Amino acid sequence: MIMRIIFPALVLLAAINPLFFPQWDAFLTIVFAKALPVIGIILLLQAGQVSFGHAMFFAVGAYCAGFVGRWMGGGGEIVILLVAALGASVVAGLFVGIFVVRYRYIFFAMLNLAFSMVLFSLLEKFIHITGGSDGFRIARPTFFGQQLSRSDFELGVYYLALVLLVVSIYGVWRLLDSPIGHALKAIKTNETRVEYLGISPRRTLLIGYVVSAVLAGVGGAMVGVFQGIATPDYAYWTRSGEFVFVAILGGAGHVTGALAGSYVFEFIRVTAAAYLGDTWQLTLGVVLLGIILFAPSGIVGSLIKLGNRVRGVKEKRSQSSIGKAGEIA
Repeated sequence: MIMRIIFPALVLLAAINPLFFPQWDAFLTIVFAKALPVIGIILLLQAGQVSFGHAMFFAVGAYCAGFVGRWMGGGGEIVILLVAALGASVVAGLFVGIFVVRYRYIFFAMLNLAFSMVLFSLLEKFIHITGGSDGFRIARPTFFGQQLSRSDFELGVYYLALVLLVVSIYGVWRLLDSPIGHALKAIKTNETRVEYLGISPRRTLLIGYVVSAVLAGVGGAMVGVFQGIATPDYAYWTRSGEFVFVAILGGAGHVTGALAGSYVFEFIRVTAAAYLGDTWQLTLGVVLLGIILFAPSGIVGSLIKLGNRVRGVKEKRSQSSIGKAGEIA
């Protein structure tokens, strides 16, 4: 209940932010874009599975946007680039998903990691196609048919990333409340009973896996287009670990945890890097330890618990007041 109030308020604040604090636009654009693959991780966690290889779809989306933009000439059109990244992510998700959904838990996680590292190696080795370790430059595309200046383009991408984030959060929330979503949660609880109901756990998990791959691919395309480059590091295992880290930080039990975790993660990284130099990883590690030890349900989960506790206290006080009034009467 509390997130139904807080989330719309946060979206409204994000929508008016460029009017008052335009210096935060670039930071928030990255936050919104990187929250998309985290939503995909949270979706898989509902089935009790964690992927340490979703950075491969993040890289697929970024490189696909770059290649399509180069093929179209002049950077292409941002809508076409995102649609192409979405299609490539669906294909990649189906191809990898057919193999990985046969496994569970640590095997599921490590097999995803293996696929991701294979892609990372290919991106580094095919220098003449991908640019090798230096990366692949992505030219600035047109924005809905308009050739914008750098500042106007960044503002447009900011609002586009915000819209994609809101749609993704709402869409995944609705998916989790659908029969497929309930089947995903049932896989985590008791997969055998799911089979007894006549539902295929593999097919259900494959659907969730492809959706998560699409979210990661679109997020990668947004980051690549905004930063103007795609590098093999997009597919490296540390990037996948980052997505899992953010999911735990924000709260793996709630879709909105992706936004909260992404914001806190990027804020700590930027702030620590500016004031603490090369020790920002240490700062993030300490924060993660604190979350695991003192708030295992993550930022959003802790806020919900706090809201429920406050509401429970108010209800008890209200009931107590009614009881006393009845005694007096």
